[in-house]
Amino acid sequence: MVSAAEAIEIAAKDLKPKDLDPNVARPVTPLGILVQQLEQLQSAAQNESVSPQFRAALTQATRLAAGLDPYLEACTTPESAALTQLAKATQQEDWSRHFDSGETVKALEQEMLSGHLEGQLLKMLVSISGAKRVLEIGMFTGYSALAIAESLPADGILIACEVDSYAAQFAQRCFEASPSKDKIQVKVGPAAETLQQLVKTEDPFDLVFIDADKGGYINYVNLLLETQLLAPNGFICVDNTLMQGQPYLGEEQWTENGRAIAHFNQFIADDARVEQVMLPIRDGFTIIKRK
Repeated sequence: MVSAAEAIEIAAKDLKPKDLDPNVARPVTPLGILVQQLEQLQSAAQNESVSPQFRAALTQATRLAAGLDPYLEACTTPESAALTQLAKATQQEDWSRHFDSGETVKALEQEMLSGHLEGQLLKMLVSISGAKRVLEIGMFTGYSALAIAESLPADGILIACEVDSYAAQFAQRCFEASPSKDKIQVKVGPAAETLQQLVKTEDPFDLVFIDADKGGYINYVNLLLETQLLAPNGFICVDNTLMQGQPYLGEEQWTENGRAIAHFNQFIADDARVEQVMLPIRDGFTIIKRK
């Protein structure tokens, strides 16, 4: 009989990435990756001489991790029909083909979609803060933009910045199915350039949601804090601040985006101008406000 530690080490040696259906989202959050690895360990451990107690504990750990996201989704207010339709259209699109053909300026994938839980969180933040003017930096196919717009008052406005014209056009087609479509204005182009234009032309925003190029996060926050773009009592929401767990797994695990997020998180933690809270929702969600 091998020990639990020995069984894990033996099973881990046989782990191989699953063959993924291109039409099925791959795990890109810390919890999703953990679930996949636990399931693979559970499968590999079936071939090892482990105790029934260890096998039962591994099964329970897998169930605890795998059941969390579905339970959160089930206990959260359902998304609107327009959001469901937008998510489905995004999942069915062949994003790799568009990049290979040059239709998109960057590699896009369905996993970039904010999704139900994060969308409802944004809607709740808009509602409880009374925000009327929202800026989104990085839109993709518009799930978060539409979710926010649904929670804005009739005279509210969301300006969404998106660098990729194909994604922007895709989003605007999806918006047509929603009665909230007229609250959304889309600005196509590099976010840094768009923001400089907005500094000259726009009133302050009550809420800013950042979900764009990770290397630009620090510059975006600095610009918001150093100009009038962010209202005095406004706040900033930032997506992907856990980046698949890379920031806390150590430098040997870092991709380019992981490194950028690790540096951003430390920058915010050290910034005396702000206070913040990081939430373990999907791939990490940080809320920032001026002190």
